[in-house]
Amino acid sequence: MIGKWKRAICLLIISMIWLNIPQKIEASVSVSASSAILIEQNSGRILYEKDAFTKRRIASITKIMTAILAIESGKLNETVKVSERASRAEGSSVFLKPGEKIKLEDLVYGLMLRSGNDAAVAIAEHVGGSIEGFVYLMNKKAEEIGMSNTHFANPHGLDDHEDHYSTAYDMALLTRYAMMNKKYREISGTKVYRAPNPDESWDRIWRNKNRLLTEMYEYCTGGKTGYTKRAKRTLVSTAEKDGMNLIAVTLNGPDDWNDHIHMYEMAFNNYKMAEILPKGMVKAVKNSFYKNHLYLNHPFLFPLTDQEKDKLRVEYKLIKPKKKWEKECGVSNIVGKAIVYLDEKMLASQPIYYRNSETNDESFFDFFRNIFTLVIGVKSNG
Repeated sequence: MIGKWKRAICLLIISMIWLNIPQKIEASVSVSASSAILIEQNSGRILYEKDAFTKRRIASITKIMTAILAIESGKLNETVKVSERASRAEGSSVFLKPGEKIKLEDLVYGLMLRSGNDAAVAIAEHVGGSIEGFVYLMNKKAEEIGMSNTHFANPHGLDDHEDHYSTAYDMALLTRYAMMNKKYREISGTKVYRAPNPDESWDRIWRNKNRLLTEMYEYCTGGKTGYTKRAKRTLVSTAEKDGMNLIAVTLNGPDDWNDHIHMYEMAFNNYKMAEILPKGMVKAVKNSFYKNHLYLNHPFLFPLTDQEKDKLRVEYKLIKPKKKWEKECGVSNIVGKAIVYLDEKMLASQPIYYRNSETNDESFFDFFRNIFTLVIGVKSNG
């Protein structure tokens, strides 16, 4: 139960904090896409954006949501019986046959690597009970993540509904969420997958359509392609270099492969991940009561340019020690916060903990106070 609460709170602050982070827009990048965005995955910082909040058709990058819901269902090892409706899905296909039985995990690989619309329908019917039931789950998850300008009407992205749309920003939010899942990262980054085919003498072999991953960009770690006549080319990709993890999204991008490469190269050439607050003991505090007792339970990393490093400032705010603490040995677990500023705009607020012989691992309620402090700090100072 506690794990579910932690996850829900994390999702809440993803959307609450992200828009309060000072943004560095790099104007030197030129992209062909109508909408584009580049973010650093861990911090959520937007490194580039072009019309990223406009609602547009998204085509098969819809399947990122379909994949993560299938993975989170806990049913990957279950066997799916393919329906007539699934086998008749239009567009790209993994050529499923009505009545055949296939593992849900294999369907997710076919969905992500080959963009199978038949796989999308089969997944939706198995996980959601019906396409309509699955679409309900898609929109509930979108709301949970904070995708406020998104509405899903199908599990594949075909142009069969007028109310199926998202934004580059929202799709970056979704991808950031999905990339927190180890299984999703594994599937998204797979170049070739062999799916058993018990009804035939040969296995299905699926090669990923994402050319950034398979041939064009050595730092690419995954993603999803998309195309329909009305949406045109859409693309989500991820990349990693020197500890920096990036997410790029383009909508209606005729030269999307190069769009993504250009955005990545701009970021990798201009930004570096800086450990602004290291995990462990806080040494900057000289107060005799607190000295050698204060610590941070996780580091704070943020992408910065060389010029921005000189504009950083860290402020430590501590509760004034109380005499009764010494008498009763009742020092509060959280005794203050470390606030990080960039050019006098707040980036983050992190709780400072007091360590003594009775200090245990962070409890759920301490975790909640941690998040509450962070949200309040951003709202009041951001």
